[in-house]
Amino acid sequence: MDKANMLTQLADQLTTATDHEERYRILLRAFQDLVQSDAVALLRMNGETLTIVACLGLSPDAMGRSFKITEHPRLEKICKSEEGVVFPSACTLSDPYDGLLETDDSAAAHVHSCMGLPLLFNRKLIGVLTADALAIDVFTHLDIPLIKTIAAFAVTEMHTSQLIGRLQNAAQKMDRISRHLVEDARRSAGMDLIGNSISIKQLRRDIELVARSDFSVLITGETGAGKEVVARAIHALSIRREHPLICLNCATLPQNLVDSELFGHVRGAFTGATTDRAGKLELAEGATLFLDEIGELPLDDQPKLLRFLQTGEVQRLGSNLTQSLNVRLLSATNRDLATAVKDKRFRADLFHRLNVYPIHVPPLREHPEDIPLIIGRYCEMVQRQLGCKMVRFRPDTCRALQLYEWPGNVRELENLVARAILRAAADQLEKDLVVVAPHHFGGEMLSTVSLNYTEKETDGKIGRIVKPLKSATDDLQRDLIQAALMNSNGNWAAAARELGINRSNLHKLAKRLNLK
Repeated sequence: MDKANMLTQLADQLTTATDHEERYRILLRAFQDLVQSDAVALLRMNGETLTIVACLGLSPDAMGRSFKITEHPRLEKICKSEEGVVFPSACTLSDPYDGLLETDDSAAAHVHSCMGLPLLFNRKLIGVLTADALAIDVFTHLDIPLIKTIAAFAVTEMHTSQLIGRLQNAAQKMDRISRHLVEDARRSAGMDLIGNSISIKQLRRDIELVARSDFSVLITGETGAGKEVVARAIHALSIRREHPLICLNCATLPQNLVDSELFGHVRGAFTGATTDRAGKLELAEGATLFLDEIGELPLDDQPKLLRFLQTGEVQRLGSNLTQSLNVRLLSATNRDLATAVKDKRFRADLFHRLNVYPIHVPPLREHPEDIPLIIGRYCEMVQRQLGCKMVRFRPDTCRALQLYEWPGNVRELENLVARAILRAAADQLEKDLVVVAPHHFGGEMLSTVSLNYTEKETDGKIGRIVKPLKSATDDLQRDLIQAALMNSNGNWAAAARELGINRSNLHKLAKRLNLK
């Protein structure tokens, strides 16, 4: 067979092969037939080592073997050459394949003829092609141009294989990250929305109801009330929960980057746009996009978001092409958008598109009965960080926290609780039990609590209580139950034992006091 027909046949075989392993075998078979060797091998460069990725004529255990280049002089010489090396039969340099050829009569048999070619891509060494024979002077008359052609095929195949491998690894990594984020969001949605108050129960019902749909949801509430927690809970219960929740805080974006962040851009769209870049909406394809602080979205950028909500299409900055996307939109704000619409600071049509299903997150001061449960859950995390076995809040501490107004809501509560536990731990030598008292929260909060207590519990006249006895008794029972639940990390049986009552009676009492 002449050279042209041989190369044509080789190219056809490589084209029809289904995977890299098969193409490697085809190349090695052609190379082995050409040089008439007993064994051939293809090795990939990995740092300072060469690893066999394909071979013919070597024992099965040769596959996957790695050779440190500096410890194998023949391989080192091949790597440093540009045209390849044919070693003389009398060469005294050790051969890495000694005893590995399938045709060896004994494990001690030595290879007599050896040759190798470096595989270079863009002048960078990516591998080595070798041939070995037990007979002497096998590689004296070689068709160098044809060998170089086969080596070029090997370079292309190896580079393609490496590129595909890197892409597959990157895809697998992204898949793992996405799955981790989805699972983390699902767990946090179930854990962070804490409380048994009427308002929190209603909030849970709203979340469960709207999660099953694909409606746009506008989540309103004060800073720190838990709007992102609600968004994560909606996503975790939706049909899109297997995909990540993509988040974008509109308040943190410079005005000139909002368009690019939301819709993406093409290369050259503006100064500094050196590559094409997908926007958050594209990244959320098939998933959910959460736009926090939507009230901060500049008026000039609102029409494009409105267009997406109307048509499902986006257009990258600097591009004439449109893409159709399947994205669910959740948004949140601490602003009064209805007032912003009246003041011409927010588009009315966009507001109505976002506000298909409104959900309001109540401020913490409107459900203070949930504070002990929130503290109990948060204490579990702080206990692990401090290395102490138990953190408990005195009943008067719990009552003081319920009287505070909490302008920063749950976020402020978590921060103040963390600081108070640190102070309490520093005050007590015994780390197995850390007891938090009101004074651990600092003077500013205590003075506010004292003022609130005076205003709420008395009519301003010393000693004259305006609260009826039954109401005061209910408050005391409620405080004791909440403190016991907090001390037992929400365990009702343990709380009943601490209070000295039957568990079923505790449940009945808690239900009457609206604690369940």
